[in-house]
Amino acid sequence: MNSFGGFPSKSRSLVSEASGGEKMVADGFSSYNNIAMSLQSSYSQPLFTTPPLSIAIPKMENLGEMGLLRGSHNSSLIGRLREDELESEGGSGDDDNATRNKSSKKKKYHRHTPFQIQELEASFKDNPHPDEKSRLELGKRLGLDAKQVKFWFQNRRTQMKTQLERHENSILKHENDKLRIENITMREAMRNPMCENCGSPAILGDVPVEQHHLMIENARLKDELARLHHLGGKFLGRSNGSMPPFTSNSSLDLSVGRNGFTGLNSLDHGIPLGLDFGNRMSNSFPAMPPNGNMINFSDKSLFLELAMAGVDELIKLAQLDSPLWFRSLEGDGESLNLEEYTKMFSPCIGVKPSDFATEATRATCNVMINSTQLVEALMDTKQLTELFPWNIGSASILDIISPGIAGSKNGMLQLMQAEFQIPSPLVPIRPVKFIRFCKQHGEDAWAVADVSVDTLLHGITGNVHVSCRRLPSGCIVRDMANGYSKVTWIEHTEYDENVAHPLYRPLLRSGIAFGAQKWSSNLRRQCELFASLASSAAFGVDHSALSPSGKRSIVKLAQRMTRGFCSGICSTVDEWEVVQDADNTKLMTRKSSGNSGAPPGVILSASTTVWMPVSPQHLLDFLQDEKTRSHWDVLSQDGPMQSMLRFSKGRDLNNNISLLRASADANQSDVLILQETCGDALGAVVVHAAVPAAEMDVVMNGGDSRAVPVLPSGFAIFPDCFPEGGGNERGGSLLSIGFQILVSNLPEARLTMESVNTVKSLIGRTHRGIKGGLGCN
Repeated sequence: MNSFGGFPSKSRSLVSEASGGEKMVADGFSSYNNIAMSLQSSYSQPLFTTPPLSIAIPKMENLGEMGLLRGSHNSSLIGRLREDELESEGGSGDDDNATRNKSSKKKKYHRHTPFQIQELEASFKDNPHPDEKSRLELGKRLGLDAKQVKFWFQNRRTQMKTQLERHENSILKHENDKLRIENITMREAMRNPMCENCGSPAILGDVPVEQHHLMIENARLKDELARLHHLGGKFLGRSNGSMPPFTSNSSLDLSVGRNGFTGLNSLDHGIPLGLDFGNRMSNSFPAMPPNGNMINFSDKSLFLELAMAGVDELIKLAQLDSPLWFRSLEGDGESLNLEEYTKMFSPCIGVKPSDFATEATRATCNVMINSTQLVEALMDTKQLTELFPWNIGSASILDIISPGIAGSKNGMLQLMQAEFQIPSPLVPIRPVKFIRFCKQHGEDAWAVADVSVDTLLHGITGNVHVSCRRLPSGCIVRDMANGYSKVTWIEHTEYDENVAHPLYRPLLRSGIAFGAQKWSSNLRRQCELFASLASSAAFGVDHSALSPSGKRSIVKLAQRMTRGFCSGICSTVDEWEVVQDADNTKLMTRKSSGNSGAPPGVILSASTTVWMPVSPQHLLDFLQDEKTRSHWDVLSQDGPMQSMLRFSKGRDLNNNISLLRASADANQSDVLILQETCGDALGAVVVHAAVPAAEMDVVMNGGDSRAVPVLPSGFAIFPDCFPEGGGNERGGSLLSIGFQILVSNLPEARLTMESVNTVKSLIGRTHRGIKGGLGCN
């Protein structure tokens, strides 16, 4: 006898009666109708009997396994239950043969005690199919014959099988009802077909295929544009009613900057004293696609949603205090309570990788710039690198997702990439792709928020290894009455700690290297410098007697020199090629054509980092002192340096630019030393370079400094945050030493071992001279 799924096909008939009396069969199931009918007519006995367990299924040959059981039932148990049907004949209260033969001998039934039933149920739960030895032991323990135990287990398995079959019958009935409803729906849909994609009547026989595709695309763009209008109204602070209406017969203008957004506003209005450092585009990121856009129109709504979530979180982080933030750094630095943060915020860019560390800090400062100018600078990569010449190796805009409204930066959203760095060969750069969103927050405040988008871009540019993720970070800028701005800076980053040298890991965890206080400190110094250049008044000491144009030219040259020093240690800005990276020393070379601010030829950069058992301030004072310079500078061997001019870049005297002559009696010397010093308690750099006197004279008179080639050398100082090296209570200092030398005037020349040994010897001699001058031998 044929069966379907272990049951007579009649119980699974997929035939249903339509309202008109005709039979409707679900598509794909019509063949089962004939099977069900033939099975129904082949039965001569009742479909169900009533043995002592009340609803046992009649025995049928060639039954298949039950295939539609739902839940967590054990399929092997079902197989055993079917085998037990052949074993369970006679000897118990379930004896079907005694019932059918209607024996005249009345059977004596044994009722088990509650304790026996409880123990039998517990044994059945552990093992529903015990062997003979187990049955003997159980019967002996409960005072039952082994045969009684055997029949009880058989009856219990039969009862369970019956319950499971009831459950399956219920499921089959439910599925049959669903198929009936689907059948009716399909028949109605066939009478009035509609296109699921565009909502138009599906008359494909009368519509060309090209037109059908255009209808689908038009419907998709309508939906996307309506969604963008809704999102734009949210993050620009406008109600839905203020958004431009969209009608089906309006022409679709899908270019970015229209449909409720203004055109791209000019980027010319920014800090009026910007410094020209040339093209600093990094090539460590994937190239732009041929069409010039990193993302297509349909992807931009994802960035809009991420931007709104990021700026909301940034504003909350700036407004909330304890217990979310606690003091941990010097000055105004605060660290984020990560436990409280996880309770209040959900991760907007996914869960942190297990091997990543977290640094999250906040700092507040007052800067000499109004909020509008600062926001303009933050949204323009050229001005951005001028504001943070040591934090940012390179920065570029990949795509402008929203250009803002009414010619301002309010609502501007752009996709960016940047390289964050600290001047040390032991800490790799941090390349990050992120969106930067600018939103006006009230009448006199702005929020500029960054969020990494590597997770979203994986589907566009392919999976790439990410060593750093930027959670909602940025700043809140508020105007003050005296022309200053109050800036609250927040840095929240997750990074792969294993890529950094163990010597620097405590420094990175503390937030001193890349934290908010570092960004706000550098911002304050640069704004003071721009303010001093804009006015005749000078900060601090000024022995230069320079004209404003001459002072400006020297500042441009000095900052280009310092940026070249930082890039020669860790950045990819000038396309350095690593030659050697071992024993805390890195050697790199590059070919210069003479138009990048360096002399033409092959340039070799060498850098190393050492631990010094003195405080950072003590080390900085030693390196700035002209009287002790002879300990480490080969140009000072003939006598102490003569200071020709010096002026401060701000209120802190540690931030200054000076011009030195090689020796006091060398009045006719044709080489001068340009030196820039900048820093604070979080770190400092001292960079110098030899400059021909004739060219320096042109610069001092306000001439163009871009034509002056420089090969910078110098030092970078950071506090050691892990006091295990001995020394003072602050744990000493981490000193990076860097040199750049011209190996050959020919760009096609090859690097020789003699040049490598020379620069290594120079680094070693400088290190020993500093230790000797400090008395650290």
